[in-house]
Amino acid sequence: MKTAENVLRFQFLPAGPVPNNPKLPLVVYKSVFQDVPDDARADTIEKHLRQHGWQPAWRWGVYDFPHYHSTAHELLGVFRGRASLRLGHETGVTLVVEAGDVIVIPAGVGHQNLGSSEDFQVVGAYPEGQSADLIRADKSDRALAEKNIQKVPLPKADPLTGSAGALVEHWKLPV
Repeated sequence: MKTAENVLRFQFLPAGPVPNNPKLPLVVYKSVFQDVPDDARADTIEKHLRQHGWQPAWRWGVYDFPHYHSTAHELLGVFRGRASLRLGHETGVTLVVEAGDVIVIPAGVGHQNLGSSEDFQVVGAYPEGQSADLIRADKSDRALAEKNIQKVPLPKADPLTGSAGALVEHWKLPV
């Protein structure tokens, strides 16, 4: 695993039906697993996550409709292909992510796949003890979601480096 030399951080304001997260920024680790061979990247990402208290839950893509999760923080580890993701809903940003990138999405932050290569796939993971609901932006009960988001605990560690790293710094995790 390459050291996360290029970390991006975004804080989003509420966007219509999507609450985003008032306290926690979205964190993107660019090119962290880029040097891992394609056929080993998903397994390598999952191994690193487990070592730091994040549980891989699925391998797939990202939905093409705007959605968010109010009961868990979500990690997307891109292991194949590339995609244009809208993050933060209408007031957010659009980023191109590619194999080797890791995105940590705080509970409440909207995300959507705007287009991807045919081979685009991610490992989806959540901090230990958390499981995600799925809330479509167009069917959102924002008041209930905001209450849920406030109850979601911080993860115990940075998913890539444990007691150090961008998430520890920007989310003020316990050390």
